[in-house]
Amino acid sequence: MKVPLLDLKAQYASIKREIDNALIRAAESQHFILGPEVERLEKSLAGLLGCKYAVGVSSGTDALLIALMALDIKPGDEVIVPTFSFFATAGVVARLNAIPVFADIDPVTFNVDPNDLERRISLKTKVIIPVHLYGQSADMDPIMEIAAKHSLKVVEDAAQAIGAQYRDGCRVGTIGDIGCFSFFPSKNLGGFGDGGLVVTNNDDLAERLRILRVHGGKPKYYHKVIGGNFRLDAIQAAVLNVKLRYLDAWSEKRRENAALYSELFIQSGLAEKEGVTAFDSQNVVLLPEAVYKNAGYRDYHIYNQYVIRVQKRDEIREYLTNSGIGTEIYYPVPFHRQECFAYLNCSDSDYPHSNFASEHSLALPIYPELSAEQITYVVECVSDFVSKDSAEATQSHKEGMLT
Repeated sequence: MKVPLLDLKAQYASIKREIDNALIRAAESQHFILGPEVERLEKSLAGLLGCKYAVGVSSGTDALLIALMALDIKPGDEVIVPTFSFFATAGVVARLNAIPVFADIDPVTFNVDPNDLERRISLKTKVIIPVHLYGQSADMDPIMEIAAKHSLKVVEDAAQAIGAQYRDGCRVGTIGDIGCFSFFPSKNLGGFGDGGLVVTNNDDLAERLRILRVHGGKPKYYHKVIGGNFRLDAIQAAVLNVKLRYLDAWSEKRRENAALYSELFIQSGLAEKEGVTAFDSQNVVLLPEAVYKNAGYRDYHIYNQYVIRVQKRDEIREYLTNSGIGTEIYYPVPFHRQECFAYLNCSDSDYPHSNFASEHSLALPIYPELSAEQITYVVECVSDFVSKDSAEATQSHKEGMLT
C-alpha cells in the first residue's frame, strides 16, 4: 500500500470545478496583483479569525518580515524565537540585522517554553515570536503576561496553524500584536504557490503593514518609508477563496485522523495514554499532546503535521519509506546548531528539549483524504519494525551471553 506524506491531487480532485472556475475568473479579469479577489479573501479571513484587519502578503516568510518591519525592528535589537522551528522564524530577524535569541521548547508540546523564554530577555529585547508549531497553539497566556511585564511586542508565527484555537473562540494569530500565516501549498489552507497573511487589531499597525507591502509608498510613487514587494497575487487569492469554504471541515478531518492514529498506537501497545513525557523501557512512541495542564484546558489542534517521538527515528523512517509510506522530519537541525548562526556562540547543552525533538521526531501522513486503512497500515508498519527490532535485540543479547 502507498501512503504519501501529502496528496494534493486528491484535494484538487474534490474541488476541481470550483478551482478551475476561480482561475478562469481571475484570468478573465486580468487583475493579477491585489485587487478584488485579495480584498475578498482579507475580509473573509478577518471574519474567520475574529480580528479587525487582515493584510494579504507574498509568503509566510514575508509575513514575518513585514511584521518586524512594521514594529520598527532595527539592527542590534533582540528578538526571542524558539530554536526549534522552520528557518524563516529566525531568518527574518537576521535579515533585518537584528539578533535572534533562541529559547528552548516545552518537551511535550514542542512549542516555546515560556519560562525559558523569559530568562532570555535583556535590555535589547524588543519582540517575542512564539510559534504555533504543527498546528497547535503555543501557551499564550504566560507569554502575553511576560511581554506586558517587560513592555515587549508579540508577533505570532501561525504559519502552520490557521484556524487553531488557544481556547474556545480564541484563534491563534489574534492574541499578540501581529499574527502571521502562510498559504504554502502543503498548509491546511494552501494556495497554488506562495502566499501569506498578517493580521492585527491595531489601526496604526494595519495601515503601516499595507504601506510596507507596496514598497512603502502612499500615495503611489511617494515614499516616507522603505517597504518591499510583499503583495499577494490575485490568482492565489482566487484559489484560497474557494478553499477557505472547506477549511474547517478539512481541519476536523485531520483531527479525526490524528485521533485514530493515537487510538491505534495505544491499542498496539506502542504508546501509552496521552500525557507521557519521557521514554521508558515500555514506551516506544510518544504521541502529540494538546493540553496545557497549568491552564486547565485543551486547545484546538489542527494537525498541520502529526508528529510522533520515537526511538531509532532514522531506522523507523527508512523502514516506512521502504514500505511505501511518506514521512518527514520537522526539524532535523535547531537554530542553535545551524552553521549560519555560529556567530551567536550558543551552547548546545542549553537546549536539551530542542535537541531531543530534532533527534526523535517524525511526521506521519495526516492529510484529510487519508483513509482509515492507510492509517492502520502506517501503525502496523511501525509495529512491525518495533517487533523485528525487539526480536533482533533479544537474539543479540542471547548470543552475547553465550560468548
